[in-house]
Amino acid sequence: MTLKELIGAYFSYPAIIAYLALSAVAIGLYAWRPAPLVNTLAAITVATLVYPLVWYVLHRWVLHSRWMFKMPLLASTWKRIHYDHHQDPNHLEVLFGALHTTLPTIAIATAPIGYAIGGFGGAAIAFATGLLTTCFYEFCHCIQHLAYKPKSKWLAEMKKRHMAHHFHDETGNFGITTFFWDKLFGTHYDRAERPTKSPTVFNLGYTPQVAEKWPHVARLSGGVATGHPRKRDAQ
Repeated sequence: MTLKELIGAYFSYPAIIAYLALSAVAIGLYAWRPAPLVNTLAAITVATLVYPLVWYVLHRWVLHSRWMFKMPLLASTWKRIHYDHHQDPNHLEVLFGALHTTLPTIAIATAPIGYAIGGFGGAAIAFATGLLTTCFYEFCHCIQHLAYKPKSKWLAEMKKRHMAHHFHDETGNFGITTFFWDKLFGTHYDRAERPTKSPTVFNLGYTPQVAEKWPHVARLSGGVATGHPRKRDAQ
């Protein structure tokens, strides 16, 4: 895949267009009722810095939890936003998060902080920052999952770590663009440090045995797929 093809795939997804459109609206609201310059810069900085931590917390303790699939009201959400992604990590249609889950999360993570710093204008610019940061995250996520070989050493290393999360051991390397919080919380790893592959790397612990007790996701998925996603058709 070329860079041009990667960009085309990225912009083909409606969620990206929605993020960009809403960020333009948020910037427009900020222009209508702006915060002072210092407050504006502070809101942007804090929103940018808090984003990786929020992502780490949600990714590790929510998306990789084993309680969501046990609850009928949350099973379909968990299936769509993460189980399907791990079942087939390179499937473009489930590569991006669902808007009904991502937009409230971005707003909650950024707007209150921005409001505390700069009132209405601070909230608007912090939300816009969260949306644009999400666009950056999703572009990096595309690089990690699609057949594109990055020339940047930083991007190549980032892709290597994330691929280990998806194809070797899902209990580490939760970051997308930074692994600072993985290093701080002890979940950062290189494949050589974990020679044994996780048996739940593709199903996140939702095995056929578990599905017998909590069948909600299996019913929505038409069963429980097992094994490497590229080898299932041959089984």
